[in-house]
Amino acid sequence: MDRALLKQIIDRYEAANFVVNRRLNAMIRELMPQDLTVDQFTVIRYLRTREKSTSSELADIFCVGKSSITAIINRLFSKNLIQRLPDEKDRRVIYLALTDEGYRVCDGMEDKIHVLLAKYITHFDEQEALDFITTFERLAREMMKS
Repeated sequence: MDRALLKQIIDRYEAANFVVNRRLNAMIRELMPQDLTVDQFTVIRYLRTREKSTSSELADIFCVGKSSITAIINRLFSKNLIQRLPDEKDRRVIYLALTDEGYRVCDGMEDKIHVLLAKYITHFDEQEALDFITTFERLAREMMKS
């Protein structure tokens, strides 16, 4: 690919990504229960897709330090949204999993986010939406390789 074209594509991507992320985070913050932050919701949403996870795994997934993830975990635990489960074979390993309340909060927020995003995605025809998500998922896979 031509360097000038590549730079143009990257600049356009960065500009669009900035707007989408900023606006989406602001809109999600407005939907969030008052005692829950976007970072906290992101963690419970991730745990919703897993049976359980460790704090080290979460720190790696979210590319943050262990102290940052520990602060989030402690707040989620105090809100009864996650539980700590000791490993049966190695008591030093502590798994994190959602509580029933964590599932309820996560499911409710996901419903609100789906309604929010549907307002924008429905502006595209079906093939445009499928092409977009296929390409975006490919970008995500490429980034996961490094």
